[in-house]
Amino acid sequence: MANIKDLKIVGPVKRLRGLLPKIGIRPVIDGRRKGVRESLEQQTMQMARNAAKFLGQNLRHPNGLPLECVIPPTCIGGIAEAAETAELFAREGVGVSLTVTPCWCYGTEVMDSDPLLPKAIWGFNGTERPGAVYLAAALAGYSQKGLPTFGIYGREVQDASDQTIPVDVQNKLLSFTKAGLAAAEMRGKSYLSIGAVSMGIAGSIVDQHFFQDYLAMRTEVVDMTEIIRRVEEGIYDKDEFARARKWVKENCKEGEDVNAEDARLSRERKDWQWEFVVKMTMIVRDLMVGNPRLDELGFGEEALGRNAIVSGFQGQRQWTDHYPNGDFMEAMLNTSLDWNGIRQPYIVATENDCLNAATMLFGHLLTDTAQIFADVRTYWSPEAVKRVTGKKLSGKAAGGILHLINSGPATLDGTGQQSRTDQPAMKPHWEITPAEAGKCLDATKWCPAILEYFRGGGYSSQFLTRGEMPMTMFRINLVKGLGPALQLAEGYAVNIPPDVHDALDRRTNHTWPTTWFVPILNGGGTFRDVYSVMNNWGANHCAVSYGHIGDKLITLASMLRIPVYMHNISEERIFRPSAWTAFGASDLQGADYRACANFGPLYGRH
Repeated sequence: MANIKDLKIVGPVKRLRGLLPKIGIRPVIDGRRKGVRESLEQQTMQMARNAAKFLGQNLRHPNGLPLECVIPPTCIGGIAEAAETAELFAREGVGVSLTVTPCWCYGTEVMDSDPLLPKAIWGFNGTERPGAVYLAAALAGYSQKGLPTFGIYGREVQDASDQTIPVDVQNKLLSFTKAGLAAAEMRGKSYLSIGAVSMGIAGSIVDQHFFQDYLAMRTEVVDMTEIIRRVEEGIYDKDEFARARKWVKENCKEGEDVNAEDARLSRERKDWQWEFVVKMTMIVRDLMVGNPRLDELGFGEEALGRNAIVSGFQGQRQWTDHYPNGDFMEAMLNTSLDWNGIRQPYIVATENDCLNAATMLFGHLLTDTAQIFADVRTYWSPEAVKRVTGKKLSGKAAGGILHLINSGPATLDGTGQQSRTDQPAMKPHWEITPAEAGKCLDATKWCPAILEYFRGGGYSSQFLTRGEMPMTMFRINLVKGLGPALQLAEGYAVNIPPDVHDALDRRTNHTWPTTWFVPILNGGGTFRDVYSVMNNWGANHCAVSYGHIGDKLITLASMLRIPVYMHNISEERIFRPSAWTAFGASDLQGADYRACANFGPLYGRH
């Protein structure tokens, strides 16, 4: 059993440089004085305050800190007040702009003209004043000026005195704001590439233009030898290392060694490798976000870190042919806990697959949860399973299953040992209990690396994801001439009989972490059957997030101008800027491509 009696719950920590993005709420109003404006001031400002209260109660930053909203001291009735609000937003670090109004306003005069801020307008659906008329006029103006904006219009008419926010409006406010915050959180941060291209995998060819033009991110590159330098020169917190090594001995159970007996490493060598991978974990974390303790130890430059919100580690083969692999480091950093306590996960991609890293980052910023990195390894048809095991798949698995299995590491959150209403889940770190953390540790074994693959050794995380969790697998791919494009599939992790799992798992590698996944099918196109989802997947890797978040990913992708080419989301759940309709109201996927091409990457034109 894991020793959790001293496991701390780490409070919200801002570990990256730069202001946390705030939500700017713009109450716009009919500027005509001597009766019109005066009659609307209270209602308009209260609408802004209600929106701020609702968002503050329902959203947090991924690090757990509360969301802050900025409202100007007066309503915006014309260009002067619009300019004053823009100055306020710039000073306060606003990253997302939400305009609200119950009435007619002078469209372009009260407009938010900042091209980099994601924008939405909530026009109150009431008959006393024409808020919906302003919404339509304003959205037309934003589209005409090349500033894609989301429109939020409640389905049901409300009385002017009604201060409630209808459920459909709530859903759109949350979807837009969380996606806008995700875009803003990435701006100015870094992708840290530790090493270069792994085994010729195209996803680990770091395209700096993609990160700069679409995500407004820097790209930092560090050679893997920096880890060796820090190990050999002692550039890490030795007190923390002693505590971490003790914790690992108590909580990280060593699993089966499947290497041939005459090839197995000695106990002494295995113990040295445990020490090495713990140091490696600490060092990669310090490379990403810095560590003030290093400054106290005399390593001022190393203490600063690279302000990396996400990173990737090459590993294979130049590193893993000689040194212990990065499996323990990647798995533990991606997990919502370690020897320091329950905390926000770091996002680290296997094999330096920067595209999967960016994909995982999207998932983390939209859900606040840890993300699974996986190979899209095998489609098992019902017939193939019956042939190999003699058993018939049933339930959600009856039409076949996808074997998602990474070659060594995956977040321990992916065990499914956390729960909501007695169902398996992956939760934001501030909701995880010590007991749940202990269950994640108990469900994971650390198997000595297969020396045929990893000559330098190391330890791989071994677990099986609990079934019946709603999950979304997704991936960004780069295509020459097109740029980035997103694909996604909502579905479920599924349980299969233990003997069937064992038979199938051992045909690949049973010392690695496995998730059995079944996408939701809709009878057509790439989702006509499970095989077609596998057959149309754009790369060897995917990210897997807890929950059905496809609609959230589509909203974020539209903000960044990344088209979505494969998804199983119903039309009523899709929320994109209003301008997208002009590119094809009856062909949403084609319209998405045309709109993204027309407006171009969010940051690439400025």
